[in-house]
Amino acid sequence: MIARRGLLAGAALLGAARAAGAGWEPSQRVPDPAVEILDPAFAKYRLASATVERVATGFRWAEGPVWFGDRGALLFSDVVNDRIMKWEEASGSLSEFRRPSNYANGNTRDRQGRLITCQHRTRSVTRTEHDGTITTLMDRFDGKPLNSPNDVVCHADGAVWFTDPAFGPNPHEAMAAPELPGNVYRIDPATGQASVVVEGVAGPNGLCFAPDGTKLYLIEARAKPNRLIRVYDVVENGTKTANGRVFYDAGTGTPDGFRADVDGNLWCGWGMSEAEDGVIVLTPQGKLIGRIRLPERCANLCFGGLNRNLLLMTATHSVYALYVNTRGAGTC
Repeated sequence: MIARRGLLAGAALLGAARAAGAGWEPSQRVPDPAVEILDPAFAKYRLASATVERVATGFRWAEGPVWFGDRGALLFSDVVNDRIMKWEEASGSLSEFRRPSNYANGNTRDRQGRLITCQHRTRSVTRTEHDGTITTLMDRFDGKPLNSPNDVVCHADGAVWFTDPAFGPNPHEAMAAPELPGNVYRIDPATGQASVVVEGVAGPNGLCFAPDGTKLYLIEARAKPNRLIRVYDVVENGTKTANGRVFYDAGTGTPDGFRADVDGNLWCGWGMSEAEDGVIVLTPQGKLIGRIRLPERCANLCFGGLNRNLLLMTATHSVYALYVNTRGAGTC
């Protein structure tokens, strides 16, 4: 009976996803007109035979994608529905990985292959051990509860870095008054001790490292008048940041989560209107060179697939995929 109930639940989930996605069709043309070359520098990254595909749908806020190559699967948060989902590339199957998830948002993988998750309900950052047990890495700083951990990455040295804005847990629960400013924290891999590595930012949101780990990129989501992408030098053996400066002014767009490719380009989830929704690509010098248009606002993305050249994009109600002619950087 347990197996049968699981099959029925999975069938219902997939049926709902297909129904929700019935109004969208991939391009029948190649190159896909949704993949736009805005500067000649982007041409080499577009695969002429690849089109944007919707691989899963039926969610209420898809976020926090992370690729598990040994499982051939993408894990991602369906934040409002309080679950972490799993999509398997080979079969295309979709299933619930964890429910409830404590309103999980950002996810990444540490250097030992374990899942690291930002949880809104518990105001914590957790690690899923290889045996499935869950360890709380951090839920307080200086004796005060965290706000709502949002996005998380791992440095090459094994340290966990995460953002903690006061955005609130989800639409169904009121957030307690914040007791800490919105900071970026680093959890030391040897001691487990936390330190503030970026402070004084209005709404720290998505973050990622340059391929060599010497720079940290950070979204300032509540900067005025526009969202900003900031960049910091990572100094003192990877334990601190310095020389913070504006890398890119988003204008009317809303950068959220992003990742770097091996050439140091930033692939950024974007949106706010039909004209903006999708992904933009910036060079390490902050030049806009490409755009991937999606029918929904893209919150976050990661690289996956056998060669780390499958761009997987979590966009509000759906997950989209596109093969590109580059690979995700080794930093997570």
